[in-house]
Order: sequence, then structure tokens, then C-alpha cells
Amino acid sequence: MSHAFVVVDTPEQAVDRLAALHEQATGALSQALKRYLKDRTEPDTDERDLFRYPALRLTYYSHGEVAATTRAYAKVQVAGTYSVTVTQPAAFRGYLLEQLRPLMHDYTVTVEVGVSEQNIPYPYVVDQGDELAGSGITAAQLARVFPSTDLSAATDNIADGLYDWDRAEIMPLALFDAARVDFSLRRLVHYTGSDWRHVQPWILLTNYHRYVDQFISHGLDQLRDDPRFVRMVLPGNVVIEKGMDHGETQALVASVVWHRYQMPAYHLIAADGDGVTLVNIGVGPSNAKNITDHLAVLRPHCWLMIGHCGGLRQSQTIGDYVLAHAYMRRDGILDRVVPPNIPIPALAEVQMALQEAAAQVTGERGEQLKKRLRTGTVLTYDDRNWELRWAQERPLINLSRAVAVDMESGTIAAQGYRLRVPYGTLLCVSDKPLHSEIKLPGSANAFYNRAVSQHLKIGIAALDLLRTELNSLHSRKLRSFDEPPFR
Repeated sequence: MSHAFVVVDTPEQAVDRLAALHEQATGALSQALKRYLKDRTEPDTDERDLFRYPALRLTYYSHGEVAATTRAYAKVQVAGTYSVTVTQPAAFRGYLLEQLRPLMHDYTVTVEVGVSEQNIPYPYVVDQGDELAGSGITAAQLARVFPSTDLSAATDNIADGLYDWDRAEIMPLALFDAARVDFSLRRLVHYTGSDWRHVQPWILLTNYHRYVDQFISHGLDQLRDDPRFVRMVLPGNVVIEKGMDHGETQALVASVVWHRYQMPAYHLIAADGDGVTLVNIGVGPSNAKNITDHLAVLRPHCWLMIGHCGGLRQSQTIGDYVLAHAYMRRDGILDRVVPPNIPIPALAEVQMALQEAAAQVTGERGEQLKKRLRTGTVLTYDDRNWELRWAQERPLINLSRAVAVDMESGTIAAQGYRLRVPYGTLLCVSDKPLHSEIKLPGSANAFYNRAVSQHLKIGIAALDLLRTELNSLHSRKLRSFDEPPFR
């Protein structure tokens, strides 16, 4: 297959050629690697030229078109050439078509596909690492023969507003290039314990493992009752298929060794690819930033934080809900790229979906729902024992009118804002640290047994509501002045 850039007439042709070039490149690199491990035969110059990512190039000839749409993505603002290297195009086919179809329909553009100058690092074609076992060759030796990971080439400069658009001859077509995406795909496997291909576009993030049991129970019910869902995938790539009998599914659930993974993920997979993933991110803003950095390259439609918080108001009751309308970020984890004085806006579509889902699941509306659901500012700390600094923190909390405190929500919202992924937060009050209602073992267990199931149902119901408002969900609030055409 020729490596030259070829003009394509349809989005489907573009993705097909990207997939063929990627398969050719990874196949050549994999074969050369295996040959070297076997008999130390190094690839020649012509063979090395094959080890490159495919690229997608779009040239826009401004004819004054104004697309008749309110969508926030698949738009070009200035004439010129846009390009991005692409990895795993077969897996990203739906996303690529979603971006290319409106661009090629609404604008006068030329779309080309060819081979880039960016090498594919050899670790990204090694599936399990078994190929290296017993070879006697170190990673350092391989890096001298084959292209290896270059962290200077895997950056978030575009997302963070550090790209120099004014001086660029070729502008970025997407937020993340192939090297950055491949970097995160491997990290997702490491942290979540399952293949990144299983991650669904609707994501729930939680900070308590108790939500996992409820999600598995919900997933098994959906496999039995809803034809839309076809399987569940648990950590370790344990697969529960639709139609399995009860004994078999329970044995598979019991076989999962989830604690091997730092942030285990659970996937309820839909036949149309529009299912739900739950990730137990654990506690703290570092974990929250880590996993969302990597989930973002999959371009999910939304991520929601559903976890526990401390209630800061006397009027709150254990088990009440808090819908975050604003975030006070004291986590410190993103201060260099999204300073705390930058407002993180609430997204109207997400807020309305969460409130309506709470009404549907609880059966309460109006004043009755207000007694259970408090809206306001959520304060996110990086210090779990912030109460020990209460005298110093009280004036700031008082000024902010914060109603809840946790360690993840502000980080997750800021990451959604930064990486252009719609976000939202619905927390459940599990203790009231300022009012002598702390998590004692007996009361905590009683609360967990009562509240977790309903809270999870609200999160899932909110995603169901958002699924019907996809175009408006990818809000213009998340787009900066200089944006690549792809969302």
C-alpha cells in the first residue's frame, strides 16, 4: 500500500485507509520485533520507514460557509490545513466518523490520508510483554534498535492552551495525537485491569468500593431484562455474557481479584456501543486526575462523580444528596494548568439530568425533593484530615457558602473542563464532621446499606437522560477561542 497522502471522498474511505495503514505499520513493527528477539536481525532502513502512524489531513478553503448548527464540535473557524496522527482507527471508527461526516458535509474541505513522520513506539505493539520474557534482551537494548516512547512527543499542549496557533503552518485537527492516545491506552489497562476497548462512553466515577457491588447487581439485571446490553466485563477481563445461568455468573463474579488493580473498572456493554462504565477511583485528587487524564483520550460523552462527602450544614441529614453547582478547589493538583481562580461552570444539561433522575428514583419532587437534595458549592481538599485545621479553614469555607466537602469532585470537574469532557457531580452525605456526626463503624454500615443502591440508580438514570441530548451535551462552554475541529 502506498504511503503517500491520498485524497478521500467520504468519511468511510478515510477511516478505512487509516485502519489499513495502521494495521500495516503495527504488523511490520511486530514482525520485526519478533525476528530481532529470535535471531537479533535488525530492521533495515526501508523496513523502519513502515513503523509510522497514519495521519489524517484536512484542508479548509473558506468560502464563507456558516454551518447551520449549534453543535460545539466538527467546526472549522479559519482557513488552512489541519492534521493529526491516528492510532487504533478501527477501534475509534465511530468517533472518527462522528467528526468527519459533518465537517465534510458543511464545509468546503479536502480530506487526505497518508503516513506521518511520527514513529510508533515498539511497546505499543507488544500485547502482554510475554514476547520479551526469557529473551535476554533489555528494554534499553530494544530502544536502541526500535522506536521507543518519547514523552516529549506525548503532551497536553493543545488542551492546555500552550499550542502556538498563530505560527503554525499546519494546525491540530484534534486535542490528542496518536502518541498521546497510545500512552493513555496502556495506562488504562494498567490501572483499571481491563482492556481499554471495553470502556463505554458514559462513565461513572466513585470513591467507594461499595458502589461496585451494586453496579454488578444492576448489570446482571440489565443483561437479563434489557436487550440493549450484551455483556459485562469485570477487572482482569472477566466476561459475563448475556444468557449465562445464575451459577456461572456468580462464579465469575467471585473469581475477580479486583484489588490487584489501583482503579478497577466495570463495564456494562451495549450492542450499540453506548453502555456504561463504572471506575472505582479510590480516594484523593491524584487518583482523580490520573484516571481522567487517560479516559479523556477515548472522548467519552460524559463522566459523573457519584461518591460520598461530608455535609457542612446543620440542616443536612446523613443520606441527603448534594448536587454540585460550583466547586471550590483546594486540591492543588491542577493549579499549574487550571488555576483555582478560573471558574469551572456547571453544565445545564448535566445539572437538569441529575436533578430529574433524583426525582424519578426517589419519587419526590418540589419541596419534598429539596429536603433530600441540596445544591451548592462542593469544596475539594487534598488533605483528608482538613478538620485538624478547622480554625484556619473556617473563614474561607464560610465565605464560599460550601455545603459539602470531598477529595475528588473539584478535580474531576476541572479535568472535564480542561479536557473538554462533559462532567457533573452528585454526592451523598455520609458524615457531618463539623456537627459531631462522624463515620463510626455501626452507623456507617447502616448508612451504606441503605443509600448506595439508590444513589447509583440516580447516576445511571441521569446518564440515560443525557443520552437523548447528545448534541447539546457537548457544550460550547468547554471550547476555547482556538480549538481543533474534532471534539
